[in-house]
Amino acid sequence: MSKGGANPARRIVAENRKARFNYEIIDTFEAGLVLTGTEVKSLREGKANIAESYATEEGGEIWLINSYLPEYLQANRFNHETRRRRKLLLNKREVRKLIGAVQREGMSLVPLKIYFNDRGRAKLEIALAKGKKLHDKRETEKKRDWDRQKARLMREKG
Repeated sequence: MSKGGANPARRIVAENRKARFNYEIIDTFEAGLVLTGTEVKSLREGKANIAESYATEEGGEIWLINSYLPEYLQANRFNHETRRRRKLLLNKREVRKLIGAVQREGMSLVPLKIYFNDRGRAKLEIALAKGKKLHDKRETEKKRDWDRQKARLMREKG
């Protein structure tokens, strides 16, 4: 299967829909997540939230901060913390590139979505992004409205 395009084997668990509105996406990376068993089971239920989360560099590693994975109800006392820091698994070259871009160019690491790949592994799509200014956000909103109107007119005309 090719890398480009939509992958039918992906099952999206959580998506950060505001990311593309608030940030200009420069590049995307696929990262593995270091999770406990109850976190994986909780993810499979599909109730995760990454809307307010972000990634940061500490000690040469990339960490996912403030992501919310609810407790797995059947796990009783062996449960996980809902908002704990989670380590991201990337190649050394990718980690160096991300750290360099964040430190030198002032970019942000924004999580876009958590999904299960075709092998059943939990993955995080993370983006190297620049924050948009207010006028850029307005421009995005205008373009979205125009595209909506254009589609409506095309449907009406046949």
